Amino acid sequence: MTTAVTVDVNIFVGAVVGGNDIFNSWPSPPPVRGNLAANVIGILNDGREFSLFLSEHILANVLRVLTGRPPLGYGWAVERAEEYIELLVEIAETSGGAIVESAETVTDCPDYEDNRILECAAASGSLLIVSDDTDLTSMSPWRGTPIVTADEFVKRTDAMRRGRRR
Repeated sequence: MTTAVTVDVNIFVGAVVGGNDIFNSWPSPPPVRGNLAANVIGILNDGREFSLFLSEHILANVLRVLTGRPPLGYGWAVERAEEYIELLVEIAETSGGAIVESAETVTDCPDYEDNRILECAAASGSLLIVSDDTDLTSMSPWRGTPIVTADEFVKRTDAMRRGRRR
């Protein structure tokens, strides 16, 4: 049985722009060092403990940020960003997650985009949200759902895996 997880856009973007990680070659299991956002995606790619849930809005926002012009975006070619989006969808599907759409409009956070993350979590029944956004992490637990940073997620997963090996 896997745990449903929703991940914030900043983690998806940070995984591919926050270091030297190439998004099609994350190690499994990932090291607990370097680009922590990439480690989060590597853990989800394992599909062992967690099921990734996404929304069309989250995917569109990742695409928008990656292809946007600096300083607000990263200037990626659309084709490269779409390839990454396809990989995220594949990770969701193979981990037991899915793309969900919320029937509920959430307004609990002052930030519009953060509310879309919360909507995905609510629609999917996620038991965990991963974000490095202080607007979200300061709300933890949101409706009983912990919101943890990439660092916390990676360290706790690593500790859990080490505990199982004993």
